[in-house]
Amino acid sequence: MSVKIQFQNVTKKYGETTVIPDLSLEVKEGEFFTLLGPSGCGKTTLLRMVAGFNSIEAGTISFNDKVINNLSPGKRNIGMVFQNYAIFPHMNVKQNVAFGLTNRAIPKDEIEKRVEKILDTVKITEYKDRMPESLSGGQQQRVALARAIVIEPDVLLMDEPLSNLDAKLRVDMRNAIKEIQNAIQITTIYVTHDQEEAMAVSDRIAIMNKGVIQHIGSPREIYRRPANLFVATFIGHTNVLEGTLKREGNTAWLSIGSYAEDFEGSLAGGDGEAPVKVSVRPEEFYIAEGKADSGLKGKILNAMFLGLNTHYFIALESGQHVEIVEQSASEKIYKNGEDVFLKIHRDRINIFDAGGERNLTAGGNK
Repeated sequence: MSVKIQFQNVTKKYGETTVIPDLSLEVKEGEFFTLLGPSGCGKTTLLRMVAGFNSIEAGTISFNDKVINNLSPGKRNIGMVFQNYAIFPHMNVKQNVAFGLTNRAIPKDEIEKRVEKILDTVKITEYKDRMPESLSGGQQQRVALARAIVIEPDVLLMDEPLSNLDAKLRVDMRNAIKEIQNAIQITTIYVTHDQEEAMAVSDRIAIMNKGVIQHIGSPREIYRRPANLFVATFIGHTNVLEGTLKREGNTAWLSIGSYAEDFEGSLAGGDGEAPVKVSVRPEEFYIAEGKADSGLKGKILNAMFLGLNTHYFIALESGQHVEIVEQSASEKIYKNGEDVFLKIHRDRINIFDAGGERNLTAGGNK
C-alpha cells in the first residue's frame, strides 16, 4: 500500500551547523518524486531522515498523517535501493530477493510466489540461480530493486541508484525503473544530481540548494518556468544575458544591448525601468533570415551539425558567447566566421530580477 508523505517544518543539524532549515513539502500517494540538486545540498540527508538513519532536530515527517519521527527504521516499512547495490555475494539472485521476506518469517510458499512475481516484474527470472559475481551492473541493480520491492513497502527510497553504471546502462535502467514504478504505483522518493535522469523518471521534482527547496513542479514546469535563476541554470542549458525591462501598464519592453522586444501580458512588478537577467535556452534563440538588421549581432565561432539539430556557438558584439540550437535545414548551414543576427522566441524566455531570485515572467514564480 502506498502512502502520502508529509514534511512539516523539518530541520536537520550537525552540531551547530544547520544543513536543512525548516523544510516543508508533501509527496503524493503513488508519486515518483525526485530530490535534485548539487552535491552537498541536503537531498541524501533528507532521504536518510525518511528512512530513520538520521535524526530530526525539529518538525515532523508523516506517513498518511502518522508521525514517524520516533519509529525505528525496521518499523517504517520502507524499501531502499542504494548506490552500491548492497547485494549479498554468497547468495544467488533468488536468495537475495527473498532475504527480506525470510527475515519477516513469511511462509515458504508465499515467499516463493512473491519472489517469482517480482523477478518477472523486473525481468530477471532467467538469472534467478546465478551468483552476483556473474551479473552485469544493470542486472545487479535489478536484483537490488526487486529485493526492495518484494517486501511490499509503503515507500521506496532510491539514493543515486544509477551512478555506478555506464551511460547506456543508465538510460536503460532509468527507463526500467520508471516502468516498474508505474506498474506497482508505490510512493517513491528518488535522489540524484543528474538533471536529465530526474527529468526522465519524475512525476514531480524538488530542486534543492543549501538545504532549501528552490522549486517544486513537473519536469516541464521547472524547465519552462523556473522559479529563479539558480533553477534555470541548474536544469538544462541556458544563456544568461543582462537586460533592462521597462514596464508601463500591460506593456513591457525588454532591451538587451541595442536589441529590444515588446511584451504584452503579465510581468511581475510595477511601472518603471529596472535591470534584469534574461534566461534564453539554446532553442529559444533563432537566427534571423535574410539581411536582417535588428537583433543581437554576433559572429559564428563554431557550427556543429548533429543530424536533426545544428548547434551554433556565437560571439555577441558585447563579447559574451552564447549557444543556440536550430533544427538542421538542408538548404542552409551557417559557417564559421559568418555574421548573424539573433532573435528570441519571446513567449518562451524567462526574465528575472537583477538578483536572479524572482521570475518576473507570467507563471514563473510558483
